Order: sequence, then structure tokens, then C-alpha cells
Amino acid sequence: MLNTTTLSEANFRFPDALSGELATVVLLVLFCLFSCFEFNFPRERQPLKPLRLSYKTNIGLLIFNSTLMSLLSVSSLFIIAQRYSGQGLLRYIPDPALQALLSFLALDLLLYFWHKACHQFSSLWMFHRVHHNDFYLNTSTAFRIHFLELLFTNLLKAAYIITLGIDQVLVLINETLMTIFIMFHHSNISFKGERLLGRIFIVPYLHLTHHSTERNEHDRNYGAALSLWDRLFGTLAETKPVAVGIKGSSPQNLISLIKFGFSRLKAPNMQTLPANFDNMIAEAAYYRAEKRNFKPGYEVIDWLEAKKDIIKLIYCDNSVRVSKKPQRNNLFLNLIPRH
Repeated sequence: MLNTTTLSEANFRFPDALSGELATVVLLVLFCLFSCFEFNFPRERQPLKPLRLSYKTNIGLLIFNSTLMSLLSVSSLFIIAQRYSGQGLLRYIPDPALQALLSFLALDLLLYFWHKACHQFSSLWMFHRVHHNDFYLNTSTAFRIHFLELLFTNLLKAAYIITLGIDQVLVLINETLMTIFIMFHHSNISFKGERLLGRIFIVPYLHLTHHSTERNEHDRNYGAALSLWDRLFGTLAETKPVAVGIKGSSPQNLISLIKFGFSRLKAPNMQTLPANFDNMIAEAAYYRAEKRNFKPGYEVIDWLEAKKDIIKLIYCDNSVRVSKKPQRNNLFLNLIPRH
């Protein structure tokens, strides 16, 4: 009589036959399938010429990144998996199927927090905005990644593999599944039951919101595969953006786009402050006063410190000294433009 663990192991050996070549073929077929649906049944009609440029640039970035990562010996995580397999936290879980599930959930959660960090910190957004500056969201946008962001992502994945002790098979499965999900939710497609599926997964209409030009929308829906994390941490939004991409002009060809990732964030002209600038200061000053239970005598200080906070947030200027860390309350943070 087979026990549960033995039966699970017997049924879970099918991925051993999965090779890197097979995974590549699967991804290529699905990429072509999603692209065909986009061109024939698009969610939004897109002009053909710039859409072709987007595909050309994004595929060029994929080839460039793959080549460079190979030269730097960081494109494959299999060597690390081979070295640390069975030495991490997963060794305490005897069921291989449960190991696979937990490793996938852990990877998805890691990517959620990493993606959120890329939006929260200017030093990371500088590279991540390369991904967001595609004005015509499509399947190939999944590969529009600056190589330094890809490098940092691989380093995080290496730490994740070592911590959990994930073997090569699970690494291949998780990487393949995650790539499929990312291609899928970048696709310019719509289908019956999409909103129902969005209760569990990040689907195209949810990720479309994430690519909005408005910060209060693109700082949402960070998930790679599951919408669970956005629902759990209060970052889910279900709104249709007016425009996709980033504000202002930015390069769309391969070489200029790589350079764009290294260019400093442009601060808005001081003479063109947001129309609601004073309201933003008043909002921030209110929360400073509230933190002190509205103790009188600090009104002027609150206003001046709030003004410093807002200017620092708008211009990403770390040279602006404030006495305390700014109160990044969503009520005024969402009003700040992202460049």
C-alpha cells in the first residue's frame, strides 16, 4: 500500500523530463499565440507603426539582456540550485508537491515586494521606468527590462533559491510559469471571464492599470502571477487608465532606451508647480499636526516642514533636509507627479 508521500512523489516526477529547450519552445509558442490574439482581437486598437517599433525594441532588449547576462554568468540560476538543493527551508517539507506550491508562492511574493520597491525608491525607478515607457502595452512589453534591473532581480532570485534550497527542476518550472504569467498580463487582449479570473490572477485589465501614466494608478497591482498579494496589502485597483506609459517624452529605440535607464530623473520646473501645490502642503501639515494631537504653537513650523516634504517628494531631491521622515500618506502622495 502506497502512503500519501510516496504517491505524491510518483505523480510528481513528470517535470524531470522538462528541459530548458522544451521550456523555451513552450514560451515561444505562447508568445506567438498571445501576439496573434493581440493583432486580431485587441482590447485597444493601436497604430501599427509604433506597435511594430515597440515589438522591435522589446525583442532587441530581450536579445541584448540574454547575451549580456550570459557573458556575466548570471543568466542561469541552475548552478546555484544544483549547489544548494535540499539545504534550505524546503528540506523540512517531505511532500514534493507542497514544496513546489510553496516555492512558487514564495517567488511570487518576493517579486511583489521587489516590484513595489522599484516604484517606491527613485534609484530603482530610474531603471524600472524603462519598462513603463512603452506607450503601446503588448506581449513583448514583458521583456522591456533594463539589464541592471534584470541583474538585481536575478541576485534576489539567487538568494531565494539558496534560502529555500530549491532544486533545478523547480527553478525551471517556476521561471517558466512566471514568464508565462508576465507575458499574459501584458497582452493587449480581453476575454470573457477576465474579471472573474482576476479574483485569483493578475490579468491584462489589472496590469493595464499598473501601466497608467498617473502615479495613483501605476503604484498599484504589483503582482506577477497572483492578485492575492495586492488584495492582501491593499494595493489592488480596478480602473481603466486614460493613458499608458510615462509622462513626458522618452526614447523608444534600443540603444537610447538603455541609456535612458542611466539618466537622472528630471525634476519639474519650479515655475510649473502642480496647481494643487498649496493644498498638498496643507494636507501634509495637517497630518504633522495630527501626529502631535494638534498641540498649538507649531503651525508655522508644520507648514514649512510640510513644504520641504512635498518638494522632496516632487523633485526626488535628497538634499532637502527635513527633521523627520516625510509622512507619505496616500492622500497626498498620490497627487505627486512621476517622471
